[in-house]
Amino acid sequence: MTLSAQLWSDSADVAADVLAHPFVRGIGDGSLPRELFAGYLAQDAFFLESFARAYALALARSKDTATLLTLADLLAGVRQELGLHASYASSWGIDMARVEPLPATLAYTEFLLATACTQDLGVIYAAMTPCMRLYAWVGSSLDADIAGPYAQWVATYADPEFEATAAALERLLDDQADDTAAARTAYRRAMRLELEFFEAAFTRGD
Repeated sequence: MTLSAQLWSDSADVAADVLAHPFVRGIGDGSLPRELFAGYLAQDAFFLESFARAYALALARSKDTATLLTLADLLAGVRQELGLHASYASSWGIDMARVEPLPATLAYTEFLLATACTQDLGVIYAAMTPCMRLYAWVGSSLDADIAGPYAQWVATYADPEFEATAAALERLLDDQADDTAAARTAYRRAMRLELEFFEAAFTRGD
């Protein structure tokens, strides 16, 4: 079993908690209150900017052309995700310019950027892979043919192109990371932060 597959398997419990979370279930069946989804989009756009910076930091330290080009493609994928957010923002009248990050958002972004600045490339990939793999899995687990307000979101993450992007990051993890406590801790921490991110988005109106 590859390292990426092992780490994903070891965090299957967290992945299941995400898929069962009322926020994600509400996206799947269209029942999630629109204001909660709008708040999530703004938080996720803030997060994605930090995710892109973490890719850029890894790119600057890459030592071979193939890795550099893969990271450049992954950065382009973040741009596409931000385009999805901008599309919802435009059609729903969401102001994305004045985002006040929630504590869960800051915890995740600060973890990613600190990892990207202080750890070796393998640990950086371990910290970044859960976001991509989890979203690809959630997208494919939800009904890609659903109608309703969140159909575009589900279709984006269920798309085979997004799966291929997640797999590209997993290949970097498998090729350049060692099976160390640091890599395992970073992966598991990112998975937990994903769950906390959805929980914060769901309870922000309480």
